[in-house]
Amino acid sequence: MNFLRRRLSDSSFVANLPNGYMTDLQRPDSSTSSPASPAMERRHPQPLAASFSSPGSSLFSSLSSAMKQTPQATSGLMEPPGPSTAIVQRPRILLVIDDAHTDWSKYFHGKKVNGEIEIRVEQAEFSELNLAAYVTGGCMVDMQVVRNGAKVVRSFKPDFILVRQHAYSMALGEDYRSLVIGLQYGGLPAVNSLYSVYNFCSKPWVFSQLIKIFHSLGPEKFPLVEQTFFPNHKPMVTAPHFPVVVKLGHAHAGMGKIKVENQIDFQDITSVVAMAKTYATTEAFIDSKYDIRVQKIGSNYKAYMRTSISGNWKANTGSAMLEQVAMTERYRLWVDSCSEMFGGLDICAVKAVHSKDGRDYIIEVMDSSMPLIGEHVEEDKQLMADLVVSKMSQLLMPGGTAPSPLRPWSPQPQRSGSPSQQRLSPQGQQPLSPQSGSPQQQRSPGSPQLSRASSGSSPNQASKPGATLTSQPRPPVQGRCTSQQSEESKKPAPPHPHLNKSQSLTNSLSTSDTSQRGTPSEDEAKAETIRNLRKSFASLFSD
Repeated sequence: MNFLRRRLSDSSFVANLPNGYMTDLQRPDSSTSSPASPAMERRHPQPLAASFSSPGSSLFSSLSSAMKQTPQATSGLMEPPGPSTAIVQRPRILLVIDDAHTDWSKYFHGKKVNGEIEIRVEQAEFSELNLAAYVTGGCMVDMQVVRNGAKVVRSFKPDFILVRQHAYSMALGEDYRSLVIGLQYGGLPAVNSLYSVYNFCSKPWVFSQLIKIFHSLGPEKFPLVEQTFFPNHKPMVTAPHFPVVVKLGHAHAGMGKIKVENQIDFQDITSVVAMAKTYATTEAFIDSKYDIRVQKIGSNYKAYMRTSISGNWKANTGSAMLEQVAMTERYRLWVDSCSEMFGGLDICAVKAVHSKDGRDYIIEVMDSSMPLIGEHVEEDKQLMADLVVSKMSQLLMPGGTAPSPLRPWSPQPQRSGSPSQQRLSPQGQQPLSPQSGSPQQQRSPGSPQLSRASSGSSPNQASKPGATLTSQPRPPVQGRCTSQQSEESKKPAPPHPHLNKSQSLTNSLSTSDTSQRGTPSEDEAKAETIRNLRKSFASLFSD
């Protein structure tokens, strides 16, 4: 402002201005005055100094008004924004591996993780999937979809998986175990767990878990059918009794199972096993009256009885009559025991055969890929959807942090030895004592001497030079230092049971130094000794 005033008061500067350039400054600053034309402004020239010296001139008024408006505008720009809007969480992607006969998106319609995060369902079969898994990037899944008659590949990163399809079959080109490995490699949670899905890719492997339950509960509570395993065709010479049921490889859903009546047929089947180049199992044929199926979905239990109408020895082949029966404690024990295998099965079912003599035989257990039967199929699918949402809410908490991979700090054990062998590692350093001195007063861990300033004690209680550290200290040190015994106490202090020679200070103090100390009571000397040791140790290891 002073610069403008000096500049405009200069006569040479004003003389160079166009005629009538500054005549409008003499007009009063009034918003109601009408603007004059340039011709009228030229008719009434005014002295320049007078026009600029008046405090009410329009120039100074405009500048002052601008100066007044600038802070307001600046303050308006710097005002904090209004109340922030709620952050919308990205939807969680659920990959359902199942065939196209069931539209799982309608069972998850309106459901949210923790009641606030949307769920987006992506459904495909194993044959339509491909993936790439990374150590830090999770798993990227490629899915083939048909749009307008053309196959289009869409990529996404799933957050959760529901497996409703067998990952392995003996049929050609139906081995998808590599996909299960990739999903597990990406660390994706699933129902059932991917670990159990991979283990269910071999029926004899699952049957070995049933054998463990059989030996644990006994034949009365867990009646398991007798079965024999052959890794190849060579040991298959004969069966202990006939008729028997031969199962080739990973036989499931009624496929790969043959009923053998005699030894001749058994030899023929052995040649088929040799051509298949796989393992096989044989189990005693049971003349069944009906089949029993006990299923568990989360905490929901159901039991069914299936009776063959077509006369086929396989109750799941041909026509059969299905009936829901009461859930007994015996059935509940079966399915609860099987649900504990492979780290836990959220969805499983146990199949048993009820023979005509009234005995039950457990023959198989199924995982989340089990087919749904009965009149409550829609209810079972809804139960599966609710179970998945519950699991997602537990495992995909918003804002949750994964546990740190670093191991928690744990104190290292005390060791005896030379000072060079007992230097503390960074993980084993003791925290600073609140009574320790300043950083300038603290000595480095490599210094063998304890100065009076580092101890922070009075002159008659300070540690003398020559006291060397010979062991890793403990904060609650109790006992007596031989160099600080009171002269009034002629009896030597008994050694503490928790202190050895490596956990004491070397007595290198001279007689003259000892005579300079005061003669407090034995308890006070003991307490001061402990405080001095703590301060000294804290100052040594503070760096």
